Amino acid sequence: MARPATRKRKDPSAVSDAAQPHDAAPDVAPVADASEPAAGLGFEKWMGFLSGFVAPLTLVTALLFYFGYVSTREFFLYFGIDVDLIGLSSQEFVMRSPGALFIPVMILLLLSAGLIVGHRMLRRRLLARETAAAGRVVAVIAWTGIALVLAGLLVAFLGPVLADGGVAQLITPVLLAVGAGLCAYAASTARALGAAISRAVVVLLVLVMVAGTFWATATLAQWWGRGQARAVASDFTVLPAVVLDTRERLAPGNDAITFQELDGGGAAEGDAAGEPTYAFRYFGLRLLAQGDGRLYLVPDQWSPDASTIVVPYDDVRVRFRFVPDADPPTG
Repeated sequence: MARPATRKRKDPSAVSDAAQPHDAAPDVAPVADASEPAAGLGFEKWMGFLSGFVAPLTLVTALLFYFGYVSTREFFLYFGIDVDLIGLSSQEFVMRSPGALFIPVMILLLLSAGLIVGHRMLRRRLLARETAAAGRVVAVIAWTGIALVLAGLLVAFLGPVLADGGVAQLITPVLLAVGAGLCAYAASTARALGAAISRAVVVLLVLVMVAGTFWATATLAQWWGRGQARAVASDFTVLPAVVLDTRERLAPGNDAITFQELDGGGAAEGDAAGEPTYAFRYFGLRLLAQGDGRLYLVPDQWSPDASTIVVPYDDVRVRFRFVPDADPPTG
């Protein structure tokens, strides 16, 4: 009588043991689902990896300083001044950078948004096709990128002998950046399709793309600084007017700069002994910059043969005149 009872007790346990694999199956599904979002966190992983070496704020500040320095250097170079002699601070370079970065940043953001959408659509179609068809598409992308990289290298070598070397300065980095980006995308897609391509190849191509983008942005910053200098040179009325008193006569080399001798000024124009300290007064000057104990003055009407006048604070006496707005508010 005890044996049948024992068998009946084992039967429910056997049924429950048989049902365990079916009950455990739903627990496996969330794990598989959780792995799918993890595969899409490549960008976040890269950003976390980079932020471990360089703080994002430090990186942004360094980029702003560099592009501000490039554009400011080109601006003052137009007037024959080395920006390092003025003694501008790092904060001043950072404040001068946004104008040079507006257009490149907007272009990069729009391109990035379009590339993300195009990447998802193309990757979905490639994975849905057969391996041979997807491989042909990847090969077309790769060979297009290789052709652009070779074209960029060719323009880089032929740039010095071209008629318009300034255009080559922008075309070269653009071709290299786009070509390397296409090659990196093709290599990454081939890896997703099962091709034996090293990840180091993808990383190196991405670095070439970043370097080309950096180069192109720096070129645009140079052009922006030069354009700002030409805009200022075409209308110096935006700069404060300067009346300059000197002890010795200057040779400005521009007819727009006039002077008068301060004879008979006596103690009003000189020192306590009555001898005139400042003998000449110059008009028609504008203040371009000041720094490191010097004034950098330009004539009212700029010409390529006119030089920028550099005078130290201690040897001259300066009077500024700030012109009000030509369109003041009414009422």
